[in-house]
Amino acid sequence: MAKGEGAESGSAAGLLPTGILQAGERPVQVKKEPKKKKQLSICNKLCYAVGGAPYQVTGCALGFFLQIYLLDVAQVDPFSASIILFVGRAWDAITDPLVGFCISKSPWTRLGRLMPWITFSTPLAIIAYFLIWFVPDFHQGQTLWYLLFYCLFETLVTCFHVPYSALTMFISTEQSERDSATAYRMTVEVLGTVLGTAIQGQIVGQADSPCIPDGNASTVNRTQSSTSIKETQNAYLLAAGVIASIYVICAVILTLGVREQRESYETQQTKQMAFFQGLRLVMSHGPYIKLIAGFLFTSLAFMLVEGNFALFCTYTLGFRNEFQNLLLAIMFSATVTIPIWQWFLTRFGKKTAVYVGISSAVPFLILVALMESNLIVTYVVAVAAGISVAAAFLLPWSMLPDVIDDFHLKQPHIHGTEPIFFSFYVFFTKFASGVSLGISTLSLDFTGYQTRGCSQPARVKVTLKMLVTVAPMVLILLGLLLFKLYPIDEEKRRQNKKALQALREEASSSGCSDTDSTELASIL
Repeated sequence: MAKGEGAESGSAAGLLPTGILQAGERPVQVKKEPKKKKQLSICNKLCYAVGGAPYQVTGCALGFFLQIYLLDVAQVDPFSASIILFVGRAWDAITDPLVGFCISKSPWTRLGRLMPWITFSTPLAIIAYFLIWFVPDFHQGQTLWYLLFYCLFETLVTCFHVPYSALTMFISTEQSERDSATAYRMTVEVLGTVLGTAIQGQIVGQADSPCIPDGNASTVNRTQSSTSIKETQNAYLLAAGVIASIYVICAVILTLGVREQRESYETQQTKQMAFFQGLRLVMSHGPYIKLIAGFLFTSLAFMLVEGNFALFCTYTLGFRNEFQNLLLAIMFSATVTIPIWQWFLTRFGKKTAVYVGISSAVPFLILVALMESNLIVTYVVAVAAGISVAAAFLLPWSMLPDVIDDFHLKQPHIHGTEPIFFSFYVFFTKFASGVSLGISTLSLDFTGYQTRGCSQPARVKVTLKMLVTVAPMVLILLGLLLFKLYPIDEEKRRQNKKALQALREEASSSGCSDTDSTELASIL
């Protein structure tokens, strides 16, 4: 504040005529009270956190149940179903940078720059989501129907999630407040996965189709009565209605309870930048590349486990009817331990939390690889694995704002890049999801996987164990090695925090200089 105070006293003395000041008197110096740091209330943090639930609830329902819905309820042939799932996943990844580009070009409005995207995409997303779970009367164009509305919903939910993710940078200027809000958000998002699994699983549980013993299709009656099919379709529509209602409620709470805060130094910048120029600057920022590279490997590890968990429980462990309960145990454990990880990263630092939290999954993966089929031990491992899942949920979104702060210090005249940072991180995460899905499908097909079989060949069981245990362990170790190159430790974070605070105070002092004459006249 030295620059601001010196400017004030100098301008005050210069504005006063010499006749006004008596001998021995000193010019009046206007002392500004230091700005109090505005802290987010618990209500603000909760309203912000609730906004993360729609993406997780709908994503969980689609991720675990869309495939069986297409095959057994909509009765789409397997080849067409694979096209719908792969194209939808690929399009979902592409839309993130596209939406990030559009948001970076958006002007500030009365609602902010990000909130209008969240507000106006919600009703359209609800309609598209509901139509995904609707079975049309015609059969010829079903593939096009589901492909259209699946891609449309993924586009609209991206228009919700990318600005919501970038909103982290605009709810507060304080790192500690953003970290705390991120912990609230991660807790609600994990609860969203639990809620999505529970709602969809309980309502449409009767949609499960019987398995085919020894791969012999003649032993199972594939014809179902029209009444039974209709009841199953209605169950999916009911689940879609409940989840759509949750989506709307969360969006309303987010819109009413959170306000964007524009940086004071950003409002004074007039330099506009092309999207691809901003993308080049973002992708040349070393800490960002090292962060997403590390999390790309660890995300791929956890997604391999997630994508093959149902098949592993069903065929390798033999727990066909326990998959949903084991998943709930993992998610519940993750929900409970997220506040613990928030305390841990505050106390010991984020890089330490990465090493401890993500590496804690390795012993449990080794135990799963070595143990025999035991339901009690499996539940214990599931609860313990949730601890590592919580760290994987929390840490990326807690560390991204630090990278953006570091970028702002190195490029102080460049603004509007936050959506690029967040959208491309999500893009790489979804890319990892697509890679894991492709690797899993090709591996199982190569080893002779039998669709809807009551049992699988020994090679398939071994492959599933490799996909759920050995491959994730290797990927986690590679990711942790990359994190050694990540340069922003706790000391660097403190330095960046002080430098940003000085930048904001300098901008605030510059913004107040125009009112010095008015304040002086009022005092005189």
